[in-house]
Order: sequence, then structure tokens, then C-alpha cells
Amino acid sequence: MEEHSTWHNKIKEELPKHYFAKINQFMDQVYSQGVIYPPREKVFNALLETPYEKTKVLLLGQDPYHGPNQAQGLSFSVPDSIPAPPSLQNILKELEEDIGKRNHHDLSSWAKQGVLLLNACLTVPEHTANAHSGLIWEPFTDAIIKVVNSKEEPVVFILWGGFARRKKSLITNPIHKIIESPHPSPLSAYRGFFGSKPFSQTNAFLSAKGIQPINWLE
Repeated sequence: MEEHSTWHNKIKEELPKHYFAKINQFMDQVYSQGVIYPPREKVFNALLETPYEKTKVLLLGQDPYHGPNQAQGLSFSVPDSIPAPPSLQNILKELEEDIGKRNHHDLSSWAKQGVLLLNACLTVPEHTANAHSGLIWEPFTDAIIKVVNSKEEPVVFILWGGFARRKKSLITNPIHKIIESPHPSPLSAYRGFFGSKPFSQTNAFLSAKGIQPINWLE
């Protein structure tokens, strides 16, 4: 796919030689050994749904949901056919307070509008959160963040929680905006995520830069 190849060439410049081959070897191994989420064909869904040229927001998650049928390869998103996990429930609650009520929780429409829904780790074993952290993915997803940071058009980086906020050091281009707060999980949402208004903040910045804002309710 052409959109994917645009990412591919730019990411490749940021990585050690043969890193894509190492990623494929890793996936061959783990997908042959047990149940891994998301389905292999959706691992790079964020890059396929949101081409480099169209990326105007990067919303960073940690790793995919680890329950059946949840992970879509888009951070925080699940299909409308299953219940929203607690973090996503809180995201939608904050969205309702900030802008308005969204009646579905599949976030694919955000991705199509230019919101790169990126997880730092792109795979997870069933029922074992963060088990693939530190094994292969972080250099790859750090490279994506660096590639977006190098864009000449302003981008909003949304960093929720300590893990995402630690990636702030990769965002050095002063034309971009960073929005950060505690994570939307039930453990931390009441410590500053609720009331942070990330959606209206994002649209105000994009509009001020002459960029089409995101229809978060779509």
C-alpha cells in the first residue's frame, strides 16, 4: 500500500539496518506460539489508516488491549460490537464534558481524519498486559514519533500517563504542540485527566494554524 510505503521509507532511515526483518522474525515466533493481539494483519493498522502526509495528531498509547476481539491496531480503540474498556470509557466521558457525546467507541474515524492512534508496543499476548514491552517494538515506534516530529506542518502530540510522557524528549520541533495529562485509566483519571480538555485544546491549536480540526464526535 502506497500510504504504508511512505511511512516505511521514513521509518527505515531512523532504524538500524535489517530492523524490519527482525520485526518479522519476532512476529513469526510469537504468533506461532500462542494467542497474540491484535490479529497479525492489523498490527500496523495505525500506519495504514493514517498516512504520514495526513497525520496532524499523534495519540500515544502503551500496548494493545489483551482481551478477545478488542485490539484493532489502533490505540485505545475497540470495535463497537464489544464493550468499551475502562480507559476508553473515561476518554469518552472526558470527550462528552469537553465537546459533546460520541455514540460509538470504535475510533477508526479519528484515524481516517489524521489522528495517528499509535501504541508504543504493537503486540501483546492474550491476558498478559505489556508482556512484549522492551522486546522489539520501542525502537520502531520511537522512530515513528521522530518522523512525525520532523514534519514541517504543526502536529499535536497527546501524551496520557507517565509512559507516554516519557516520550516527550523525542518531540523537539517547536512548531508542534504537546498535550499531556495523567492516564485515562480508572487508577489515575481523577488525578488530572478529567477536566484536561485535550480534544478542544487540539482543535483550537489546529484551527489557529489553519489546519482542519478533528470531528471527534464522528
